[in-house]
Amino acid sequence: MDIGQIAGLIAAIAFAVVAGFLIYPLIRLGKLFDQLADTVKQAGDHAIPTLDESANTVTQLNQTLADVNRISSAASTTANNVGALTDLYGSMLGKPVIKTAAFFYAIRKTASSFFSGGRKSDQPAGSRAPEASTEAKEVSRHGGAPFPTGTSQGGK
Repeated sequence: MDIGQIAGLIAAIAFAVVAGFLIYPLIRLGKLFDQLADTVKQAGDHAIPTLDESANTVTQLNQTLADVNRISSAASTTANNVGALTDLYGSMLGKPVIKTAAFFYAIRKTASSFFSGGRKSDQPAGSRAPEASTEAKEVSRHGGAPFPTGTSQGGK
């Protein structure tokens, strides 16, 4: 054996040792990829039912919102109908009641004018003579003095 063949043999042995050391991490890396593939498959298997459930939830939510829209539109229609009915009653009953009240007011004024002898009062009906201020009442009660006699302004 010459030196070239010995060098080739050493190189072959070194290559076999390096290949032996590299096989173990490559086998582990292969197992990791297998587990990763299983995890992705399981995630896909679990994602499809979740998406189906969320689609059903969205459908039910849309139905609920449609029901709420129908209820709110019915409430709006009811409110409009009540407003229209109130206006109708106001126009049907309000005007006659006002006319009746005005009629009885006119009869009362006429009767009071007739019984008072036809003379008109200086003040309109229902108004009163202005009352004197409290200070003026106090002055007149104490004989013209602003304070009762025998007391000072400080109240001592």
